[in-house]
Amino acid sequence: MKNVLHLAGPGGAGKTSVGKLLGKLLAWEFIDLDESFISSSGDISEFIETKGYRAYAQRNLAIYESIVSIGNAPVVLALSSGFITYPADVAEGYLGLRHRIEHNPLSVLLLPSFELEECVEIIVSRQMGRHYLNGNSQREEEKIRQRFPAFMSFECTRFLSNVPVTELACRIMRFARERKPVF
Repeated sequence: MKNVLHLAGPGGAGKTSVGKLLGKLLAWEFIDLDESFISSSGDISEFIETKGYRAYAQRNLAIYESIVSIGNAPVVLALSSGFITYPADVAEGYLGLRHRIEHNPLSVLLLPSFELEECVEIIVSRQMGRHYLNGNSQREEEKIRQRFPAFMSFECTRFLSNVPVTELACRIMRFARERKPVF
């Protein structure tokens, strides 16, 4: 796997905000997997509605693979919120890929709290500020409650994202530089 700093976590954890700044600080390309999906396959909600979540996850995995297989320049990559929580049988090789991401020394998990109730409250509040989610707080709460155990069991370095974006980006930048990736 080329030099990819993975940002994992739920929607509203700050992956895109910190990723953009982190890319600039490190002078690395920043790629948002959701934006890449939209560019290649259209609106995520419509895709899921017409083709189903499994087809979405499979397409998202294919987009991820194409991103990491191109070039050798370092990349900050914000994963989709459910990327590390897909069902084990979603695609051949998914568990191996998830394992490689999990054990990549540059993978990080962002959560606003490591306590379930506080995390749910913060994530739902942040997600309700996003116009494209149509204000469905119950759905967002169910999603984070369902995925929280998978996030907490993901064995990579964790960062609390309940701090200013600049502070978080600087912390992750120091973390990345300590890992001394080879270019």
